[in-house]
Amino acid sequence: MSSPEAARPIFLQGENCKPTWKEADAGFNRTDTHLEILGKPVMERWETPYMHSLATVAAAKGGRVLEVGFGMAIAATKLEEFDIEEHWIIECNEGVFQRLQEWAKKQPHKVVPLKGLWEDVAPTLPDGHFDGILYDTYPLSAETWHTHQFSFIKGHAFRLLKAGGVLTYCNLTSWGELLKTEYTDIEKMFEETQVAQLIEAGFKKENISTSVMDLIPPEDCRYYSFHKMITPTIIKA
Repeated sequence: MSSPEAARPIFLQGENCKPTWKEADAGFNRTDTHLEILGKPVMERWETPYMHSLATVAAAKGGRVLEVGFGMAIAATKLEEFDIEEHWIIECNEGVFQRLQEWAKKQPHKVVPLKGLWEDVAPTLPDGHFDGILYDTYPLSAETWHTHQFSFIKGHAFRLLKAGGVLTYCNLTSWGELLKTEYTDIEKMFEETQVAQLIEAGFKKENISTSVMDLIPPEDCRYYSFHKMITPTIIKA
């Protein structure tokens, strides 16, 4: 049974955090297991096995990898374990970006920190520049809660990837809600809510695959309560 805290809605109707998100305090708790910004549950350390799964996909082609959203550095740190050449990271929140800058100094591969909203940074990046992309940012408004990933994927991910490059992504805040309110099958959820948008972005259906892992979130997690998580692998032909 979930806690009253976990039952609170993530977004109120019409809510928009985007204007204040960049400068808002990055609330890392004392034990570094939770990150909150503007009262939103951005990330929690129980996600680690899943973040490692995403990182493994993003690094599969080696070369230059773009990560959109740094968060608690869980995926980023895993990415650095692989045989990549460069690791570009977009992060918009000031406090999180400061952590990124300190973290970058200690990594074995070249890290390129890029400060700003992806909407501002991604258009400045050249076509065909990346062998892998991992997109995991937090929705900044009720309006984009379930759709922000598609704006990036359609507007930028396809063009930024080299031929043969790989995209992986998640929107746990959306998927957690869909699996709470509309779906009991995670693969059906992905097929019915994500795949058509990926095809519209230019990816071919035969180059879209997923893997599912068992992972049980803590009962007080506000954004995800389902007992499985899904990792997409999307190849640009």
